[in-house]
Amino acid sequence: MSPLSRTMCYGPQSIIIGAVQSLAPALGGLSQLQRPTWQGLVGQFAASAGLQHARSFATANGFDIDDKMGRPTTPWVRQVISGVDLMRHPKYNKGLAFSESERDRLYLRGLLPPAVLSQEVQLERAILNIRSKDDPLDKYTYLSSLQGRNERLFYRVLMEHFEELLPIVSIPTVREACQKYGLMFKSLPRGLFVTLEDRGRVFRILKNWPERNVRVITITDGERVGPMGDLGVQAIGVPISKLALHTACGGVEPATTMPVVFDVGTDNEDLLRSPLYVGVRHRRVRGDAYYQLLDEFLTAVKRRYGNTTLIHFNDMAYDNAAKLLNMYRT
Repeated sequence: MSPLSRTMCYGPQSIIIGAVQSLAPALGGLSQLQRPTWQGLVGQFAASAGLQHARSFATANGFDIDDKMGRPTTPWVRQVISGVDLMRHPKYNKGLAFSESERDRLYLRGLLPPAVLSQEVQLERAILNIRSKDDPLDKYTYLSSLQGRNERLFYRVLMEHFEELLPIVSIPTVREACQKYGLMFKSLPRGLFVTLEDRGRVFRILKNWPERNVRVITITDGERVGPMGDLGVQAIGVPISKLALHTACGGVEPATTMPVVFDVGTDNEDLLRSPLYVGVRHRRVRGDAYYQLLDEFLTAVKRRYGNTTLIHFNDMAYDNAAKLLNMYRT
């Protein structure tokens, strides 16, 4: 499916979009088009279509031919996410709460059971499922799965039953979940993983994060996860949990948060020997190499998101956390 499929375009201006779309395969895909190429294509097709207000249309719809300084700018296309892609997106998925009209308009007809269930009904079903489980880790797994498929419902459940679920999404259950992370790993972009091998390219890695407006970042290196000790990369569950609480308690928008784990090794012998361990397999690195990696990351954060992003160090060795705070506190 082309990146421009189901794009919101109406009237004669769609000639421009359609023509550029038809040339995309021959040009190696839209993602590979350079800015001058876009500028030329949009301008040429606008002229050939005889659109009197092509430039104003392009500006209004993200296809800026150039900015006020005459420089070509990146064209942005608004795309309607629909169908299976919509159901798989936790930020927009509503489960069975999609109305009849939404199911028709968003190409969901036939992909869901026919019943329309409000969020209140789904909330009740979710808490019944949680209460039916005796093991706190099973409850954590259910909530984590819910967060990964229906973000709105997850936070509604957490906020409505906060006191009951706090020990599940936070201490002590989250620490046990981190200890068994190798068994529970799912290939979802729930956090950002940075290693010593990434030095020199941290900013590029940061750009892989799907959200552009990040305001709160929780960082761990997994060295001191309470009584569990050194859990290495498996401590990623800690910043995920902390940021979920920021949303439930402080109203921080989930899309503006980023959990980060710095995998600089581990001194946990059991993890180093385990075939299921998903982190780097060497002893924990300390000293200059460690601080250089952190410095590169924090510099990249400031460059990409500005200097108003909140940074929270969590479950790190006290000496490291204290030194980082002294170095970067403003």
